[in-house]
Amino acid sequence: MKRTLMALAVAAMAAGAQAAVERVEVTERVPFAPGVTFGEYGAYEKIRGVAYYALDPKAAANASIVDLKRAQRDRKGRVLFSSEFVLLRPAGAQPTTLLYDVNNRGNIAILGQVNGRGPARNDPATAADAGDGFLMRHGFSLLFSAWTWDVAPTVAAAGAPPARPLVFAPPVAKGVKGRVYNEFTVNAPIDTVSYAGMRGLTYEPATPNDPRAQLTQRARPGDRRRPIARSAWKFVAPELKGGPGRVWLEGGFQPDTIYEISYVAQDPYVTGAGLAGIRDLLSYFRDHPFEGAPAPRNVLMFGISQSGRLIGRMMHDGLNVDEGGKLVFNGAYLQVPGAGGSAGFNSRFAQPTRHPSMMEEHEYPADTFPFTSTATRDPVSGRTASTLDKARDKQGKLPKLIYANTSTEFWNRGASLIATTPDGERDVAPADNVRLYGFMGAQHYVGRSNKRAPFTACVSTSDHYLPMRALIVALDEWTVNGRQPPASAYPSLADGTLTTVADYRAIFPKGLGITPPEQNLREPRLDFGRRFAAQGIADTAPPRRGDDYETRVPTPDADGNDRGGVRLVELQAPLGTHTGWNLRAPETGFAWATSRFDGSFVPFARTEAERMAAGDPRPSLESRYPTRDAYAAAVRAAAQRRVAAGLLLPEDVERAMNKNLGLYDRILARDPADPGCGYLFPSSGPSAPVPG
Repeated sequence: MKRTLMALAVAAMAAGAQAAVERVEVTERVPFAPGVTFGEYGAYEKIRGVAYYALDPKAAANASIVDLKRAQRDRKGRVLFSSEFVLLRPAGAQPTTLLYDVNNRGNIAILGQVNGRGPARNDPATAADAGDGFLMRHGFSLLFSAWTWDVAPTVAAAGAPPARPLVFAPPVAKGVKGRVYNEFTVNAPIDTVSYAGMRGLTYEPATPNDPRAQLTQRARPGDRRRPIARSAWKFVAPELKGGPGRVWLEGGFQPDTIYEISYVAQDPYVTGAGLAGIRDLLSYFRDHPFEGAPAPRNVLMFGISQSGRLIGRMMHDGLNVDEGGKLVFNGAYLQVPGAGGSAGFNSRFAQPTRHPSMMEEHEYPADTFPFTSTATRDPVSGRTASTLDKARDKQGKLPKLIYANTSTEFWNRGASLIATTPDGERDVAPADNVRLYGFMGAQHYVGRSNKRAPFTACVSTSDHYLPMRALIVALDEWTVNGRQPPASAYPSLADGTLTTVADYRAIFPKGLGITPPEQNLREPRLDFGRRFAAQGIADTAPPRRGDDYETRVPTPDADGNDRGGVRLVELQAPLGTHTGWNLRAPETGFAWATSRFDGSFVPFARTEAERMAAGDPRPSLESRYPTRDAYAAAVRAAAQRRVAAGLLLPEDVERAMNKNLGLYDRILARDPADPGCGYLFPSSGPSAPVPG
């Protein structure tokens, strides 16, 4: 079943807008979760379709899209492309809030983290795919579309249908050449490995098995690159058709080494067109009734990790404002974006899957000044700017924004920079349209691993998805009726809840069996040459490295739990120490570095006798909560405080109770001599994590 809806060009022109979405083709319209109703919003339906775009390279609204003018054009001088979309909405024709979820590496992310269940095959269809139905019960219409090209194919399980990632085919800047650098590491010795980014694709050599390509090795990001003889390695075909290329090394690749392969590539994708496609799809849905339903009452964006950083880049480039000068979303929720990502996603030879970790990709353009929503001055460059300088519509309006980071982003993604000056010396208050929240003691995604490997500690168990649910509802109310969300709650220098790594190490309690890292991620200022800032073209590759941006970490308390920010239930009624860092196991290499996404959890001793025998300085569970009922009362009191603060919904109090009491019971039943992590989670844990 296919049918085409023409964009209302005449009406759009009358409103002063361009018809950037030329037409929308509906390819499927079926019930979602057949037989299930979601509270007052009733049954839901799923609509799949394809949106067709036409961008004018001469339009001022498109001036920031790198290489758009080099893409092939039609007879009218426009650049044409298309993207698939999926819409879940109430089947009844009623105005709702349209919530656009920026897919993460082609995969729908919001359902797994907010509803508690990621859709099978990345194709939401059944009651199980709805999880607990949270977003549906609250009446959101959910929109997903393709925006990135570098999603690697995956192998389906035996007998299972393949997944349906949302993959974008962007315009191409034909004839353009440039040098591409790919860094990669291995956790165990191996002869052949892919050199692309995480679960991604890269640009392949313009010349097959390029004899002038270079492979280098070094131990740390700042070390000198040591070339590997060209005769000792060769390019290898992809493992899967359409997958990333691979490289073979005589003697094999080894842990504890950063490898970098570089070569000349050609025909870069116009990756910024993916951002413009999101912009124009939202503009279209904002203004047009669609398939029998009225236009939405409100439009919001949501992005997790990579997807949150993409929202930051859209605003950095003014791509949150359509060709008619109107905001395409009224509010956005950026979940775990770290320092914000204002340098990625829209440059020549950009690869959206790539981003810095502690030991690699420090020279990939992912984060750069400015970082804060109010103007600050970079003492090195002398420049004064904010992340929202280009984000206003023609009326001067800005979207309302929520930034939420966990403790892990302070260690691994420069999260302090969105609230301090670039030298880390002073706090910077957010703009009036912005709220900042730090989920203390939480890691990048809610932990699910019941194994210690490949890290030195068990992962953190805290659940920041619960306050996330409350804040999504709060963002909707803020943008619809002006009801203020909770005040920002983020670690700061002024109250001593933000500090240096050296101070953190000095304060962190000894005798827990884990030792804090020697450093957190400090990304350097990068100089890609004179054309990069304005045109997104790197003339200097690899870039010249300048001084590092100064990043800070949350200050620990006597238990080792982070102070400041949003005090999760797990930190108000603690069962142990939750950190935002977890060191890599020595056998995987880089023992000095932290896991990219994971924190740590070390439970309190059960009794005072056990505590004293272990030399643990933290009071035992027995001394904190004499009985199970006493612990239950502490959890309930903490949950009610979170409800009063607007950071937990009443409907989620029992979920918080059950999760924490379950962990309490498993800690008491655990043999403290057992170093395993199997006790952390029940057999059916949370949904799969979303990478950064």
